[in-house]
Amino acid sequence: MSEIISVEHLAYTYPGVEGTSGVTVFEDMNLTVEEGSFVAILGTNGCGKSTLAKHFNSILLPSGGKVYVCGIDTSNEERIMTVRRSVGMVFQNPDNQIVANVVEEDVAFGPENLGVAGPEIRRRVDQALKQVEMYEYREHAPHLLSGGQKQRIAIAGVIAMEPKCIVLDEPTAMLDPRGRREVMETIGRLNREKGITVVLITHHMDEAAKCQRVVVLDKGKVAADGTPQEVFAQVELLHRIGLAAPDSVELCWELNKQGFDLPLDKLDPKDCAQAIFEVISKSE
Repeated sequence: MSEIISVEHLAYTYPGVEGTSGVTVFEDMNLTVEEGSFVAILGTNGCGKSTLAKHFNSILLPSGGKVYVCGIDTSNEERIMTVRRSVGMVFQNPDNQIVANVVEEDVAFGPENLGVAGPEIRRRVDQALKQVEMYEYREHAPHLLSGGQKQRIAIAGVIAMEPKCIVLDEPTAMLDPRGRREVMETIGRLNREKGITVVLITHHMDEAAKCQRVVVLDKGKVAADGTPQEVFAQVELLHRIGLAAPDSVELCWELNKQGFDLPLDKLDPKDCAQAIFEVISKSE
């Protein structure tokens, strides 16, 4: 696969206020994201997750080093709009991204600002709403929708701009379990069926477990990077950072401390239960 995002020796410091020194987040961050992949980025508060995400869309520009999107330097002012067409952003609170009083008008807002022709906007809006399974709500008022539905509308608004990559910064943080499930199913389907690259910033381990790749940040550096099974098996590393593995892995880890010999790569509760059953059966 080709790289859609490349972070090379990224340094970033938030400017200080009224003569105070700034806050350094990254000094030498390196990371690549392959086209068509589904990547979760984890870390404790203040580790740099959101700061990194904003570099993917030229919302923030490096203090040092480079970030490339589709081979384009995000610091190139003449190409910033191209970068933003390539990488769409979805944030925590969908209310902050909804700008119209009718769902279909809200989804049309992005393409209109890109100068897309009217008939093409209609096609994109209808297609985007169908992809997030919200087409039947196209004439509804967004403020009457549930949190999960609003977030799906926000995702549709990004899809309508036809980006190659969608970066979601804790999109389920304000949602109930049903809303979280709706959003995760939506972005998973977009990745599988449409080949859209997805970068998911999350603090929910069960969401990260559904991704193809998990990257853990700690103090501005990559602390772990691999498949969910590879990363979540490093329970002690995660604990040192201040994170927990998924519940099934934590259970196996605790049982191993009591003398069991259970694998730490069982992310699904059913697989975890089966592994425990097999170990107990052998010991009888």
